[in-house]
Amino acid sequence: MFRGIHHIAIICSDYHKSKHFYTKVLGLEVLRETYREQRNSYKLDLALNAHYTIELFSFPNPPERTSRPEACGLRHLAFEVEDVEAAVMRLNQAGIATEPIRIDELTQKKFTFFADPDNLPLEIYEG
Repeated sequence: MFRGIHHIAIICSDYHKSKHFYTKVLGLEVLRETYREQRNSYKLDLALNAHYTIELFSFPNPPERTSRPEACGLRHLAFEVEDVEAAVMRLNQAGIATEPIRIDELTQKKFTFFADPDNLPLEIYEG
C-alpha cells in the first residue's frame, strides 16, 4: 500500500528566517516557491538529495504548539548524516546550538538534537 514518505509539512512563524535556515544552513534545495495570495501564505517545496522532502508554509498568526521531543504528537524530524561530529561542527559554526552527542543504546549510532527557528526539534543521526 505505502511506497514511502512523500513529504513533511512545517508551518513557520517567520518565513524568510525559516527559508534561510532550511536552505542556507541545512542545505535543502528549493524545488518551487509559491505565494498564495488568497491565503496570504508562502509554500516552499524543498528537496534533500533530489528527493522531495519538506513543504515549508507561512500563515498569518499560526497558533503555537508544544514541540519538545517528548511531547505528545510528532516527536521530531531526523536527518541522516555520515558524520555526526562534522554535522555538529557545521551547525555550531552557523550559530545553531546542538545538544551533546549521544549514543543510541539499541543501534550504537551517534545522534543529537537541535532546533529550527520556531524551536521545532530536529535530529541528526549517523547512518
